[in-house]
Amino acid sequence: MTDSSDSSRRDEGGKAGTAGLEEARLRQQAIGVKLRHMFDEVVNEPVPDEFLDILKRADSRSGEGGA
Repeated sequence: MTDSSDSSRRDEGGKAGTAGLEEARLRQQAIGVKLRHMFDEVVNEPVPDEFLDILKRADSRSGEGGA
C-alpha cells in the first residue's frame, strides 16, 4: 500500500516537473523573441553624423600612412 502511494507521488512530481520545464521553455522563448526585437531596433537605428565623421577621419588617416 505504501508502494502505490509512493509511485503516484512520483508520477505527480514528474508531471509537475514536466510542466515546469515547459513553462521555463516558454519563458526562454518569450525572452528570445523580445531580445531579437530589441536587437533589430538597434541595428535599424541611424548612425550619428559625429560618429560617421570620426570613421571618415580614421579611414583617411589609415589611407595616408598605410598602403
